[in-house]
Formats: sequence, C-alpha cells, structure tokens
Amino acid sequence: MNTYIAHFQAKHALIQIEQNAIFTWKQESGEIDTSLLQDKIKRESAKHFFQLVAGDTQAIALGDISVRIIKATVFSG
Repeated sequence: MNTYIAHFQAKHALIQIEQNAIFTWKQESGEIDTSLLQDKIKRESAKHFFQLVAGDTQAIALGDISVRIIKATVFSG
C-alpha cells in the first residue's frame, strides 16, 4: 500500500470561491485513476469545504462540484 498526494482545484457551480488544496490517500501500487480520485476528493474534501463556506444557507450537491487534478504522485514524506 502506497501513500499518494495530489494538488487539486475544486469549483462549485454557484459559490464563487475555489478550493485549491492537497489531498493524500492510500492505494495499492499502480496508476492513479483520476476519475476515481476526483470522485473521492469531491466526497471527502470539496463537499465539506463548500458546505463550510455556504453555511446553513444551501445544501451542497456533489454534481455541482468539479475537480481538476493539477498533479498527483507517490508521497514519500
């Protein structure tokens, strides 16, 4: 099991603030499936970020979030 790190940018369809952050995860060795990674980031990071920004004023739907992976690699730190 290896640890990986990704730099990503998340945008919401209505909220004008972007999330620009890093994300770490563990997976078996091999290629990074960016589609699965984008979904994982939406569920585990971006949804919570945008809910914090929006407060109780609106519910955050995963379909309103887009994630762009800038760079992903094995994390050796």
